[in-house]
Amino acid sequence: MITLGLVDDEPLFSAGLALILNGQTGMDVSWQAQDGQEAIDRQRNTPVDVILLDIQMPIFDGIQTTKKLLEVNSAVKIAILTTFDSDNNVIKAIDNGASGFLMKNTPPDELVEAVRVIHRGESVISPGPTAKLFDRIRQMDNDRFDPAHAGTDQMQLRDCLTLRETEVLKLVAHGHSNREICEVLSLSMPTVKKHIGNLFSKTQARDRVHLVLLAFRTGIAAPI
Repeated sequence: MITLGLVDDEPLFSAGLALILNGQTGMDVSWQAQDGQEAIDRQRNTPVDVILLDIQMPIFDGIQTTKKLLEVNSAVKIAILTTFDSDNNVIKAIDNGASGFLMKNTPPDELVEAVRVIHRGESVISPGPTAKLFDRIRQMDNDRFDPAHAGTDQMQLRDCLTLRETEVLKLVAHGHSNREICEVLSLSMPTVKKHIGNLFSKTQARDRVHLVLLAFRTGIAAPI
């Protein structure tokens, strides 16, 4: 059973989301909260496996809430729900430990699958906004990313990756699932998983989302 918490200051949205998720086999929405502090209190009293979290909320925003929730329980998986165009801090939330982000208009079946993927310990990033994601990364005042050195970083990363690993990284960056990568590159699932494992090992990325950020930050992947 996957237990879930929903955090959004729009009760109607949360109620609709809960209806969808509670209708799935093996899923249970244990609690709902309307702000960051309420979410922290509920997670402390009733820990859940996965939390779907709006980024713009009163008291604590999604970034602060993500960090505090992980301090309460480091094992919880957090996915940011966002309209993206109005959210300037999605990348910071991911850097603070979120397992991914989803558009609020994600189709229900894709949302359900995303919850299952996150629960397995993988990360999810909506494929649609990757070009905008790239723009956000470039605009961020982030000391860890200096565009002036992107070319050098790209060469260093390419030197340690095989051609096939580079191809896989590009597909991951553009939101492809493992199964889709199998189809695009005509590879078996074990082979794709091995390449992704090598990418994690060589880049020391924390999760799939950070592989995406790395691919864009170094210029290996470009917006489409």
